[in-house]
Amino acid sequence: MSSGPADAHKKYLRTKEAAPVVGLCARTLEKHRTYGTGPKYRKVGGRVLYDIDDLHAWIELGARTSTSDTDATYLPPAKPHAARAPAYAGKPR
Repeated sequence: MSSGPADAHKKYLRTKEAAPVVGLCARTLEKHRTYGTGPKYRKVGGRVLYDIDDLHAWIELGARTSTSDTDATYLPPAKPHAARAPAYAGKPR
């Protein structure tokens, strides 16, 4: 059995590869990145890379034991108002 680069487990994924890991489409993951509500990522040259461990950690932030779980972290949707709400609360547009 070979342990070359082709057989090695990928540590970093591009957006299209990372999206299925977190159960989202690539465009939604891009929106999360734009609004600052998604998992950590790295920019290498012009490429966006996600560490597989960061993807799993982001998923775990949303873990719940029941619908009334108050100890869980809130993961906002990929919407502009979700990311800007605290900074722009009460300010007119």
